[in-house]
Amino acid sequence: MVTPGNPSQPVIVGVDGSHQSRIALRWAAEYSAHHHAPLQIVYAIDVPVDHGPGLVGPIFDAEQLRTHGESIVAAAAAAAAKIPTSIAETVISTAAVSGAPVAVLRDFSRSARLLVVGSRGLGAIRRTLLGSVSTSLARHAECPVAVIPETVTDTGTVVVGVDGSACSADAVAIAFDEASRRGTNLLAVHTWSEFYHYDARTTMQTEAEAVLSESLAGYGEKYPEVCVERLVAEEPPAKAILTAAAAAQLIVVGSHGRRGFAGMTLGSVAQAVLHGAECPLIIARPRHRQSRPL
Repeated sequence: MVTPGNPSQPVIVGVDGSHQSRIALRWAAEYSAHHHAPLQIVYAIDVPVDHGPGLVGPIFDAEQLRTHGESIVAAAAAAAAKIPTSIAETVISTAAVSGAPVAVLRDFSRSARLLVVGSRGLGAIRRTLLGSVSTSLARHAECPVAVIPETVTDTGTVVVGVDGSACSADAVAIAFDEASRRGTNLLAVHTWSEFYHYDARTTMQTEAEAVLSESLAGYGEKYPEVCVERLVAEEPPAKAILTAAAAAQLIVVGSHGRRGFAGMTLGSVAQAVLHGAECPLIIARPRHRQSRPL
């Protein structure tokens, strides 16, 4: 059974001073407090480069950029310390690091418990304008990634997508842990399709229910306080997950499913849920053994 994260590993949150990143910061701070994990606030000092006739190389004031970055993480740390949770007991650190945001945050993700980033906008608009940083990190981070929209609630169920794969097993472990800590129900969603199959629908439904039961086995004993609801349906998986999560406070999915492979960046289901979710989403990604260089 997978243990979700290590208490000594920090929760990393990327900030840039925007409204979206402030919402992500608050979510990350509360997550850190609830999990008794350190919180590290990271800002990427992305060097602008101007191109044009007669211009050679970057034009920027490195010291000014660093000062700006340090002011952003300092303000974020002060804001996190004021959040009314047990955050007072949380170790908060900051880092302003030169580099492109995706590269910097991916580097930090190698030794992180969770990487938290904000998304853009709401609803259909967000589906087309989802931040390039959040999308890229959902594909390439080396730890679970939480993508936080503008609307966050502390009510509703935790919804987890289940397909029997290794990444799905990680998602189930995270989802049970989150449901327990949040004191809410867990809704486990598994779907099936008749395409490329020749069994009777009743047979496929029974087999799908068995896959879900096997995926959840053992968690009832570990988390007896979590009330588990099960949904097994003949429906596209992303659609079923998003429909089930209409009033959820959190969705958890694996980065890729049974047809995926170790080097795959992001499966079609995870990608569809990422672009359609209206609540915070955790994408369980495979962990790598290497740690972030100091």
